[in-house]
Amino acid sequence: MTVQVRQESFPLAQVFTISRGSRTEARVLTVEIRSEGFTGRSECVPYPRYGESTESVTRQIETMAAELTRSEPAMNRAVLTERMPAGAARNALDCALWDLEGKLSGRPVWDLAGLTAPAPVLTAYTLSLDEPPKMRSEAAKHAHRPLLKIKLGGWNDVERLKAVREGAPNCDIIVDANEGWTTAVYRELCPTLQSLGVKMVEQPFPAGHDQELADLPRPVPICADESCHTRAHLAGLIGRYDYINIKLDKTGGLTEALALRAEALQAGLGIMVGCMMGSSLGMAPAVIAAQGATFVDLDGPLWLAKDRPHGLKYDEVGVHPPTAELWG
Repeated sequence: MTVQVRQESFPLAQVFTISRGSRTEARVLTVEIRSEGFTGRSECVPYPRYGESTESVTRQIETMAAELTRSEPAMNRAVLTERMPAGAARNALDCALWDLEGKLSGRPVWDLAGLTAPAPVLTAYTLSLDEPPKMRSEAAKHAHRPLLKIKLGGWNDVERLKAVREGAPNCDIIVDANEGWTTAVYRELCPTLQSLGVKMVEQPFPAGHDQELADLPRPVPICADESCHTRAHLAGLIGRYDYINIKLDKTGGLTEALALRAEALQAGLGIMVGCMMGSSLGMAPAVIAAQGATFVDLDGPLWLAKDRPHGLKYDEVGVHPPTAELWG
């Protein structure tokens, strides 16, 4: 068994902005694990918000690969969960191993995981943070889509929300504050969120301030993103959030994502499945985790100037499961 990791960059079709900054490209790490003439592939996105860089995640992957390919037991997903923390590095190795196992066995990943065959899932399309007139224009351009996700930032957000609704009067809307609100901003925005029919608010406050939601009204459902990485975080979210956003680069792979989904549902929390900015290879395993989710945000490839070969299919019914040529 051999493991290779390389950095790749996918230019965006336009600038993407959230409350923490802007980007013009998606920088990813691609991992390939070869065994018995087959190659399992995956992609991860190191995220500075979580203390990651392409260099640090590459070192993690190479160190763990060297350790596990020369020791017993051989590299497998259970060993990864025991020896690596959740994050982008484990996600890359975990999802490449899922893909490799599927190729070695001749069975699709969903079957290996004991799941039913996946179907297309409706995905949100994200509108980048901008001035209200620009966001109105972008909303109008994408008003044919059934679900828009709006990036907000805590200042001028009432005007942004109204502008988007004017541009796309018939779309469902969810919003993402990316930890950018205070309790005062939240209280100010609640009436507007309700009046405009917003379906859900994602991560209004910084992670670690979840207790503030326990004493605030939640007229619009609240979803934990930065506050929820793995099953270890669930206990602190009960009674404060209504949904959790599962991202494979946070959970450390599809293995933990599926376990987190099951335990969250059992705890009465709704499911959203999201992504970092990446290509179809990074979204492919997330489509498996997104089956049955209330909200799905796997639009990363739609932002790229050019996707990978055999990329995911997007149409009026949503994002389709990956073909074998891509992953799984």
